[in-house]
Amino acid sequence: MRFPRWAFALVPLVGCSPAFDGRVYHGEGYTLNVPAVPREWSELHVTETALAWEDRRSGATIAANGRCDRDGEDVPLQSLTQHLFFQFTERDIHSQDVVAFDGREAMRTDVTAKLDGVPRRLVTWVMKKDKCVFDLFYLARPDRFDEGVGTFDTWVKGLSARREP
Repeated sequence: MRFPRWAFALVPLVGCSPAFDGRVYHGEGYTLNVPAVPREWSELHVTETALAWEDRRSGATIAANGRCDRDGEDVPLQSLTQHLFFQFTERDIHSQDVVAFDGREAMRTDVTAKLDGVPRRLVTWVMKKDKCVFDLFYLARPDRFDEGVGTFDTWVKGLSARREP
């Protein structure tokens, strides 16, 4: 199942750039070093996000975004995370933990919610680093969520981010 393009509206997004060679993405003021993408993931070309894939096995959407010099210093991880869910209703948080990620603290949140009345389950990772904020998410139908979320979490742990001068 493909998710409609409005599914990408859940995160503050940056413009898509051809600056991805399959391992390194150069965004506006930041770089993402991306681990090998699982073979079940197909790249999506979405202008509203930095990097996106569809997990062909579960039908989930995976995305990675970054932004610098906007809210990376003084906004707590909890607030940055809650901002991702503004468009969702009937939110049920299964877990929300501060975890180690790329040498920093990140907030990993697992939530079921409705978007335009349609139930979805998602995991988000939010990290602040060097005046930048990085958001990663996995969005799936609740009944297909478990098919790929473990692969997503493993992939996220291999990702690293840095600010570019």
